[in-house]
Amino acid sequence: MDQETAKKLLVEGGTFVFLGVPQETQFGIDMQCWNTEEDFRGIKMIPPGLHYIHYSAVSKDTGDISPRSGFMHYFDKKEFVVKMWDKKLEDISKDEISEESIQRLKDNLLNIDKHLAPYPYEIWQKWKQLSSQITGDLAQKLSPQNGLIRASVDLLPMSDKDRPRGNKPKQSIEIDTESQEVQSNDSTPGQSEAKRVRRITEEEKEQAMLPDLKPAPGEAMRFTQIPKDKYPPGSTPGEITQHYLDQTYSLDLMIAQHDEPLHIIGELQFTYLCFLIGHSLEAFEHWKDLVILLCSCDKAILKYRSVYFHFIKTIATQIDEMPGDFLADIVMNKNVIYKKLRYFFRTVFVNKKKIDGQLLSLIERFIENLTQKLKWDFTGLNDYEEDEKPVLVLFDDFVAIDDNCILSL
Repeated sequence: MDQETAKKLLVEGGTFVFLGVPQETQFGIDMQCWNTEEDFRGIKMIPPGLHYIHYSAVSKDTGDISPRSGFMHYFDKKEFVVKMWDKKLEDISKDEISEESIQRLKDNLLNIDKHLAPYPYEIWQKWKQLSSQITGDLAQKLSPQNGLIRASVDLLPMSDKDRPRGNKPKQSIEIDTESQEVQSNDSTPGQSEAKRVRRITEEEKEQAMLPDLKPAPGEAMRFTQIPKDKYPPGSTPGEITQHYLDQTYSLDLMIAQHDEPLHIIGELQFTYLCFLIGHSLEAFEHWKDLVILLCSCDKAILKYRSVYFHFIKTIATQIDEMPGDFLADIVMNKNVIYKKLRYFFRTVFVNKKKIDGQLLSLIERFIENLTQKLKWDFTGLNDYEEDEKPVLVLFDDFVAIDDNCILSL
């Protein structure tokens, strides 16, 4: 860090004081993590803005590391935040620190300063790219009610009557274990009273047998729910097909739940960071669902130009920071992220005459980088791969495309 930046952060930077943290505890801020020393008291010179503070207790006897916990906090200029460690819980204390105690620590800052680690400024630029659309209010809205983001949450026990019996995993679904088919009795607009039947996967069969456990109150992530129905009520079969092929309607509903359209990209960034730093698999699944949704739209690319401009910038940075094993899975197995990006690029080039030139250039550079760095093949975008071709399933009155999209006969 240069002297000018250091002086500025000394004056404007925030301070996080963490009292009573045991030696060798894993502690970190943003993408940096350390094992604490005996005299560790916190972090100083924190650049104003959003930051992710995280920690894991370490057993003195075995060296076992507990699942990571943490929270996001928007630091104002010169903000002074104080937290305590709870020895019994081996976690951050739930008790609030009094204003008097905070003021005494401020008055004694000269003596505490030598026990405060400076913010690792070398990660600052990358952190800003990864969190550029996450406001303090948005982070609070998406975080659990108790404010703590945990890799492993406490689950409520299930009563015996609520345990799955293997024949009715959900009220609206019936499984035939011999034919391995699932029948839905839900009445869906555009489907009259016809039962929809399809073969279920092994994964769905296993999911049906698992208990539907719920996180303890206050511990659940509060992500924006992706609409289950991808079409408006009363849609005709033809309209339902169009809404499955172009999921702009679903994206509209998601964006409507935010204060502004770019907050959907903020949520994409938030979920990624909760996975990358917070080790939350729940967050990873929601991140993946958001990527799939954003890649499955047609009209939205023109309607939400700024959203898609920041989507490309964001996902390019995220793929650069993706853990090696997850990235290897995407590269080797051509998983859903690769396939959906391919579908998205195909949609873009079909409509390239209508798309903003700056956005189009950004997308073309993104494709070049993916091809050079990961050796992903995006040639022949107009050709469908074998597993992308539509599959027709005949019902009494309808044809289903890809087991979802419905056309009237």
